[in-house]
Amino acid sequence: MLGKTVGLSDGEWKLMNLLWDDAPRTVAQLVSALRSDTGWTKGTVFMMLSRMAEKGTVRYEQGGRSKLYYPVLKREDAASCETESFLSKVYGGSVGLMVASLAGQKALTKEDIDELYAVLRDAEKEAGE
Repeated sequence: MLGKTVGLSDGEWKLMNLLWDDAPRTVAQLVSALRSDTGWTKGTVFMMLSRMAEKGTVRYEQGGRSKLYYPVLKREDAASCETESFLSKVYGGSVGLMVASLAGQKALTKEDIDELYAVLRDAEKEAGE
């Protein structure tokens, strides 16, 4: 990752998802893409991007009259960090407790259970190597 844990706020996730999906983007493009969901102004988006650049999650290049923003943090690294943080905070780091909680709430569909089995079989194979 970036050598340290970088947590993203909900708003930063929104910006990063747009950049991961299609970079580079200008502030105006980001504001337009987020308008219906957040109503953020150009100033809000610019301030957030500035903070994110300081954290090392995004970078920019001057592109004519507008800065072009790119993601630095990889989606997989952010997801991994978020997953570890969530598991630690909510379930004391236990995947088993999380799955038991979901199963107890009947929150898992048959497709979810099949997918979990497939993931666990793959993990078991890798652990055996």
